[in-house]
Amino acid sequence: MSEFWLISAPGDKENLQALERMNTVTSKSNLSYNTKFTIPDFKVGTLDSLVGLSDELAKLDIFAESLIRRMAQSVVEVMEDAKGKVQENLLANGGLKEKMKCLKIDLTSFVTHFEWDMAKYPAKQPLVSVVDTLAKQLAQIETDLKSRTAAYNTLKTNLENLEKKSMGNLFTRTLSDIVSKEDFVLDSEYLITLLVIVPKPSYVQWQKTYESLSDMVVPRSTKLIAEDKEGGLFTVTLFRKVIDDFKTKAKENKFTVREFYYDEKEIKREREEMTRLLSDKKQQYGPLLRWLKVNFSEAFIAWIHIKALRVFVESVLRYGLPVNFQAVLLQPHKKSCTKRLREVLNSVFRHLDEVAAASILDASVEIPGLQLSNQDYFPYVYFHIDLSLLD
Repeated sequence: MSEFWLISAPGDKENLQALERMNTVTSKSNLSYNTKFTIPDFKVGTLDSLVGLSDELAKLDIFAESLIRRMAQSVVEVMEDAKGKVQENLLANGGLKEKMKCLKIDLTSFVTHFEWDMAKYPAKQPLVSVVDTLAKQLAQIETDLKSRTAAYNTLKTNLENLEKKSMGNLFTRTLSDIVSKEDFVLDSEYLITLLVIVPKPSYVQWQKTYESLSDMVVPRSTKLIAEDKEGGLFTVTLFRKVIDDFKTKAKENKFTVREFYYDEKEIKREREEMTRLLSDKKQQYGPLLRWLKVNFSEAFIAWIHIKALRVFVESVLRYGLPVNFQAVLLQPHKKSCTKRLREVLNSVFRHLDEVAAASILDASVEIPGLQLSNQDYFPYVYFHIDLSLLD
């Protein structure tokens, strides 16, 4: 499963024994894979400041997860022709060990082998400064994401609109890639070439009757220049002064005159626009995908650091000073295990908060002073990490 439970309990002897019991039961029952989650000692400051940070971190957590999900979706959209390879582009930097810095590893491995990045987020700084650094980093990534994807999406939309023009039927599609200069009588004061759509069953009727649909139609001037499933596009040359009469008679015979004026400059412009857009898209694809890969990794790493900070802050608020707690990362083996795993945790740590433990069994019990719904509160500190970023 790509789901993790990040929990903490006090670090005294009684609770370390409780953690051992949890590890024993979850291992024997094959409920979860558990690892220690190491969090450095931060400068705590006042409890008031921690309460404020708790709220700020909760909002930053939601923002960070939303951002990396949007970035993952952007990778999907950019890799439109290679969607099967999306997951291999959603990776994180390998870690802090020198030999792994250049490696990209899967997200699960990064979380299970998490190490706090002291260089980027110094633990000696006040907590508020660390949180501020993370918030600014994520805000900048979001700003860049918006501008880069907006430019690419505008380009993609313009290209799709041009491509749509050449994908419709003969009644609606562009004709610039079908017709050529040789199909038309151009620059004549008296003659004009029209394009007529003829249903396939009516080809023979067209050939027999087009010259007599009106006066002044040039004999043997029709030519089939394109076809689709329903019909064909024929040229016909006639005198300008009988255009209206010819259109009326053609309509009566279920032949449709397609309004089209051959403009060599416009056709050339449209073809050049398509070539330019294809070239621009190709040029932007590589740099954008590289940017997304690098900054997805940065945003993801920041998000897991935010989870670590939330555990630290909530543990201090819940268990008090001096700082003494143990964080553990649990990875449930499968969805069907989660209910049983929750029961084990609630049983092992029931002593930490009898009221909260009872309320899990009885939803009608109110927890004094608690703003969260009972479903979000447990006797131990708990945060959820979901790596199913493409769901």
